[in-house]
Amino acid sequence: MIAPLELDGRSLPGNLKHISLFMGSSGDNGQVTPAAAVPFGMLSLCPDSNPRQHAGYDYAQPVTSGVSINRLSGIGCSGVGGNLRIKPSPKDEVLEVAKETENAVPGYYSTSFSNGSSGEFTVSRTVAFEKWHLAEGGLASVDFKSAFERRKTACEYTILNDKEIVGRIESGTACARGTYSFYFRLRSDVPFTVVSSTPEEALLKFERNDVEIRIGVSPIDQESADKEIEGVSGKSFGKVKDEALNQWKRIVSKVNVKGSTEEQKRLFYTSLYRLYLSPMDVTSWNGKYLGTDGVVYDAEGRRAFNSWSMWDTYRAKFPMLLLLEPETYADMAASCVNLFRTGKKNWATDCESAPTVRTEHMGLMLLDAYRKGIPVDFRPGYDGMVKEALTELPRETPDNLLELCNDLWALSQIASIVGSDEDAAKFIAEADSTFEKVWKEVFMTVTDDFSLMKNNGLYQGTKWQYRWSCPQYVDRMVQWHGAERLADELDTFFKEGMFNQGNEPDIQTPFMFNRFGRPDKTQEWVRKYLTDDGMVHIYGGQAEYPEPFVGRAFQDKPDGYAPEMDEDDGTMSGWYMFSQLGFYPLNVGTSEYELFTPIFDRITIKEGGHKIRIRVSGRKDYSDPIKEILVDGKKLEGWTLDHEVFRKNSKIVFKY
Repeated sequence: MIAPLELDGRSLPGNLKHISLFMGSSGDNGQVTPAAAVPFGMLSLCPDSNPRQHAGYDYAQPVTSGVSINRLSGIGCSGVGGNLRIKPSPKDEVLEVAKETENAVPGYYSTSFSNGSSGEFTVSRTVAFEKWHLAEGGLASVDFKSAFERRKTACEYTILNDKEIVGRIESGTACARGTYSFYFRLRSDVPFTVVSSTPEEALLKFERNDVEIRIGVSPIDQESADKEIEGVSGKSFGKVKDEALNQWKRIVSKVNVKGSTEEQKRLFYTSLYRLYLSPMDVTSWNGKYLGTDGVVYDAEGRRAFNSWSMWDTYRAKFPMLLLLEPETYADMAASCVNLFRTGKKNWATDCESAPTVRTEHMGLMLLDAYRKGIPVDFRPGYDGMVKEALTELPRETPDNLLELCNDLWALSQIASIVGSDEDAAKFIAEADSTFEKVWKEVFMTVTDDFSLMKNNGLYQGTKWQYRWSCPQYVDRMVQWHGAERLADELDTFFKEGMFNQGNEPDIQTPFMFNRFGRPDKTQEWVRKYLTDDGMVHIYGGQAEYPEPFVGRAFQDKPDGYAPEMDEDDGTMSGWYMFSQLGFYPLNVGTSEYELFTPIFDRITIKEGGHKIRIRVSGRKDYSDPIKEILVDGKKLEGWTLDHEVFRKNSKIVFKY
């Protein structure tokens, strides 16, 4: 377990003390970082290692190329972000992070370096604060073209005076599938001279060694970047650091848990923290935002969001955010609808306002919001949704077709909501017929090739894993194959280690036993994956491991995720939180959750002026079977709970 960290020599208050920011930051074991960030902020500051992992930082690599201002968490490819990198030395000097000096708490990171320099970093939503103690000579290099994804990257900058630099950065987003850009103003509190410069970088010499640099950013224009930095001109570094910590304090106060182990608490609250690193609030100081068509729009009193990893995050991260942040979620949903209006691609457009990844399956996220009581007006984006379904959704490989079924199933319901019954009938007919054909022909009958990764052109998965990826069609699977047989086959799937806990296509499978009449198996396998150190894992992100990984896929240590496991921008964190809390949104796009054994004894969720209390009664061991579940004093029939329970003061009791 990683040692508890402190801020200004003090232990962190409340649930903040359970957040472990170095967890999963070593090597390819999560691809996350300890960067200074605020909830839904545009910036994220920490050193970039050399060589680096996907998000820049690697706990195991002390050599650094400098401190950059942005990144996304655990997204694979070459990562995205890494812009405006400052190094407290000439660029070509070998510089190391003094690992024993590192400290990271929510909203703040600090470290010393091998040349005697040191740095403290905090952040607001749109301004980076870098407090440097430079080595003798006062030199620092600024790389204006730095980026994790080097393709499509360009920069321009102007040195205005001996304290300020302005410019614009254009950079490729994840996997170079699109472009984002932003304007910036860099302001120092100490005069500098330019020792040398090129169109891409500058070496600066400061008049004294203690320097505070602030960098304000905006995707809109230079004036907006200037306004962002002017907006914090009256705030000290310490004030901004305290404000960042208080924002995180508000977040982690939403859920209180008791029982279980300290490590489980740290896994829970660290996961909760990582949910809030995206999407990014890209609303300008004057309530404007940049659309994906390059046009500046009025956000009309809402907050505008960008930075999506929807192929992954719709499955678990966004359902958890919906539960915890219903008011903010309404603005996120409106931002997604607007994407269909201003221009949307399955990955990213050439005019994004923040680093982003992918936007597939956004209809499922929006339908899920609507079914759980979030106000969503589909009409501004409906034509774009239909166009995407008809022209952009792939219909080639078996996994494409199963994902198509999910998307068309959601779109048919959205069509009904907006009053287009003809569209609704057309889309559900294609979804139903496609699912029946592909599932019966490819996935129903288990064959010897089911365990082969990427067999039949499957993307990051096996037939076993993709077999279960349309939970809205469980009843048809039962009709064609039988509930008992499906339960036995799913149990074999887990017993033989074929569940890929480190990837998304099958993350809902432990919760499907409920629908096959075996809730005891959901309870058994969820418990094992959370607590059993002997779990065998065969698959990494892209292929079978050379040797199986044995252990828990989530642990509180720098290599705390399974090898090759992406944290995937909060997806895995959302999955883990639901698994600890005892309910899971098996079928995203409905208002239902599957119930099973919570890992904690007492859980309180506070949001919108009401409380949801979850209690465990009579349990002596995690393996004890649930005898009954009471919801507000009444026995629940079955193992499914409606989201309506979470919209009022409610009490759920698991009795053993």
